[in-house]
Amino acid sequence: MSALMIARITVKDAEKFQDYLARTQKVAAPYGAELLFRGRADRALNGANDHQIAVIAKFPSLAKIDEWYDSDAYQPLKALRDEGSDMQMTSYELTA
Repeated sequence: MSALMIARITVKDAEKFQDYLARTQKVAAPYGAELLFRGRADRALNGANDHQIAVIAKFPSLAKIDEWYDSDAYQPLKALRDEGSDMQMTSYELTA
């Protein structure tokens, strides 16, 4: 069953963050990742707007998200991610 990875992001270093995005897309592609959305937060409709950017990527399954996230190729990108941004990443299995 397909799954989504949703990231809520506040950028700390724009150059490092852009490098992270470019490299991560290449690393995630072999796991079937498809970028569905990347955009800036406009306004909070309810609750706090505590991030600047949201990213939604679709994977073939939760297992593929885990394989990508735990892959040897992604491990060095985690430090770049953390230097360039504060990011909350969550995975969701699509049920409908």
